Amino acid sequence: MTARLLYDKRQAFIKFSLMMHRERKMGLVKQFGQLLNVDFNSGLCSLSAFPETAAEFIGGRGFNIWYLYHHLSSGTDPLAPENILMLSCGLLTGSSAPTSSRLHINALSPLTGILGSSNIGGYAGAFLRSCNIASIIITGKSRKPVYLYIDSNGARLEDASHLWGHDTFETQEMIKRSHNDKKLKILTIGPGGESKVRFGAIISEKDHAAGRTGMGSVMGSKNLKAIVISKGSHKHFHAITPLQKKAVNAYVSEIKKAPEFGFFSKYGSSGYVKWVNDMGIMGRKNYGKIGTEQIEKIDTRQLDKNIVRSSGCFRCPVQCKADLKLEGSEKETLFTRPEFEPVLNLGPKCGLEDLTQIIKLDNLCSRLGVDSTSAASVIAFAMDLFEKKLLPENLLGDLDLSWGNAETMEKLIYQMVEGKGLGKILSQGVRKAAELIGNGASTYAAHIKGLELTAYHPAAIMGTALGYAVSSRGGDYNNVYASLEYSWTKEQAIKEFGTHEAVNIKSICAKGLVIKKAVTTNIIIDSLGLCKVPVLSLLRSFNLESEVRLINGLTDLNFSKKDLFDAGEKISSLEKLFNIRHAKEDIEDKLPEMFMNKESDQGLTLKNFENMLQEYYNAMGWDEKGIPPEPVYKTNFTKLEGKK
Repeated sequence: MTARLLYDKRQAFIKFSLMMHRERKMGLVKQFGQLLNVDFNSGLCSLSAFPETAAEFIGGRGFNIWYLYHHLSSGTDPLAPENILMLSCGLLTGSSAPTSSRLHINALSPLTGILGSSNIGGYAGAFLRSCNIASIIITGKSRKPVYLYIDSNGARLEDASHLWGHDTFETQEMIKRSHNDKKLKILTIGPGGESKVRFGAIISEKDHAAGRTGMGSVMGSKNLKAIVISKGSHKHFHAITPLQKKAVNAYVSEIKKAPEFGFFSKYGSSGYVKWVNDMGIMGRKNYGKIGTEQIEKIDTRQLDKNIVRSSGCFRCPVQCKADLKLEGSEKETLFTRPEFEPVLNLGPKCGLEDLTQIIKLDNLCSRLGVDSTSAASVIAFAMDLFEKKLLPENLLGDLDLSWGNAETMEKLIYQMVEGKGLGKILSQGVRKAAELIGNGASTYAAHIKGLELTAYHPAAIMGTALGYAVSSRGGDYNNVYASLEYSWTKEQAIKEFGTHEAVNIKSICAKGLVIKKAVTTNIIIDSLGLCKVPVLSLLRSFNLESEVRLINGLTDLNFSKKDLFDAGEKISSLEKLFNIRHAKEDIEDKLPEMFMNKESDQGLTLKNFENMLQEYYNAMGWDEKGIPPEPVYKTNFTKLEGKK
């Protein structure tokens, strides 16, 4: 064969590959849905097409960072009208795919000053997709409180002045009554978001929360009380053919065959409270201690007798939510069962070992619309300072900040929302609160990039410690979700990472590779709009093989695993570049010194952590400072314009 013929064949192959790539992108764009642009400055809501140039970012979390990277100017104040709030469906949200309920929410965070990121389940995402809307893009600030009403005919703004000041549960009931429609799905803020507590949450129903990084406070800063969605008639990736139904049924069957399916369905995520204690990785008393001998007092498996009804999210076979009737409460009063993180953060982290009080405090956070993890963390921080006699007397008032004082915890949560006393300082988040308090308080402020840490103690589990540090939204487990660190077998670890030590939680070996796998997989799940519980906890599917079969079986797309992981790496790099552009404070990927072992060269030492970090940077293709190369897809994309 001549060189010329070889060249012609190669060119033809490249041309064919590019054509197929473009056809796939166009197929994705056509089927993904529309963008709903809400401009409070003009008071107009407009629709526009999903941009072809964003198709390689899949949707949800991926689309959000693509859009924000190209449209949000550096120097923007997170609580200013110029901040952009985005709520986006994943590629499969609202489809026939199992667990396809998730909606991803991003903006510049008022808590951290970098990428704000949160995720919510329930039915709101599926209802939004049923109106043929893939994403809501909100800019400006309304002159008065409003809510956004969306149905199959479009969107409009309604007066919400009468709703302002009401909690999230009351707000939803009032809106449903005014529209005479109990089936509406509503995303709302409470007094926490209205008063712009830096970690205000967005709540849907009573037990679905977009809690982390203060996205509810961004809504409050725009005078947006709620987003109300009426179910439309659009069918998104609906399983009609036998092949499509086979793909869906196969995925459901995989989930139900998972060894932990029955346990998780019965007890929910909080059923693993004893497990985390037995593993020796539970942070207690502001991480000053690890584990407790009183774990049976807060083991939520004992709540089985209190369950009134179980429920769950759109198209999820797990159905892990539950409403509870607590002994001694009024007959008509029901409480939602807390998830894993609220139990551990409001409980052991604050020294509280009364399960009933933990449940009530978690439900209070949902009503008021504040992130329970951040609220608990700042309370634990204050209790730690009180014990160490570092908290100035003038900030105490009549508060008894002894460990585990549930009455004081409740008072502080109300103070945060009302902007009073010590709560006013704590409502700024632990990083800012430590600066305001002074007196060495920063030494005990457990945060990364301004975001309070979740339940696992970083000194006890090496991969998660690295994950906390490199998480694009700050110190958070769920943004990385490195459960493969303890759920994969040694055989899987050897095959994937070359050493069984990768799944030894005390070893630093191969943790950079482990966390790269976790980060990119996690990003793709958020971009697909699937729930992480079935995928990453039950199926332990960090290779996305089942997800590729589901996507390609249900849709007319043709993804490979490589396509998904390549997209995950691009999205991760873009999130890091976004943070570098917008950061006003230190955003180094590092852990607080309070967690570092200074007495030996074992475990979480500064040197060991740096070795893990450099391994991660190298695996990601970033330089030694953790800076990704500038993206080749960078454009001068102008703002989308749509029809009114």
